[in-house]
Amino acid sequence: MSNLLKTFLDNCLFFGQGIFGSTCLLCGASSDAGDLCQDCINHLPYLPEARCRICANPSAGPICGSCLAKPPAFSRTLAIFSYDFPVDALIRSLKYHENLALAPFFAKMLAEAARHYPRPDYLLPVPMHPSRLRERGFNQAQEIARIVSRKTSIEMLHCAKTRDTSSQTSLPWQAREKNVRGAFACESGIRGHVAVVDDVMTTGSTLNELAKTLIENGATDVSAWVVARAVKSV
Repeated sequence: MSNLLKTFLDNCLFFGQGIFGSTCLLCGASSDAGDLCQDCINHLPYLPEARCRICANPSAGPICGSCLAKPPAFSRTLAIFSYDFPVDALIRSLKYHENLALAPFFAKMLAEAARHYPRPDYLLPVPMHPSRLRERGFNQAQEIARIVSRKTSIEMLHCAKTRDTSSQTSLPWQAREKNVRGAFACESGIRGHVAVVDDVMTTGSTLNELAKTLIENGATDVSAWVVARAVKSV
């Protein structure tokens, strides 16, 4: 799909929420939930069942070669979609067009999928640096996690991003681990299993660094809960 067509569809998602109200954001059909109709939900790019239980990248075995060679600090990943169209456009609409009405949809999908995963003691949205938060006005991970917390009755924790790193999307995959190294700070005395919530996992570098910080401060287990996974070619 061309970048021009993607931009056009992104704009349609941005303006469509306010114009159509209770119609599906993708096809315009009636939607009782006010976000996506069931037919469009059924045809979203779901991740295949054959995927690594640790990083959620498609894998023939239960753990992919990358995680066997270099296990991340988080022990498992709950991910629903592949980061492909139209899920990528929906996430961009939330993040960059302030379409906060999409947060409940993503949260609903995460909460439903979480029923089949080990229940954590806490949820933790990936934090934004204060300067980025002021610029954007909201943290999409926190908006999603807040609703998941309400739906699942799992308490939310908060950590801080203490260093304003370069955008991960602007960096090659190999540079992203270094970019976020030492970027987070959490209070000591955390106990139990923490699920870190974010919108997208690409290399997993951000989630891995935050998981390391949590474990250093007392967490006994960390999992990643993400809406979408950018699938790496293997």
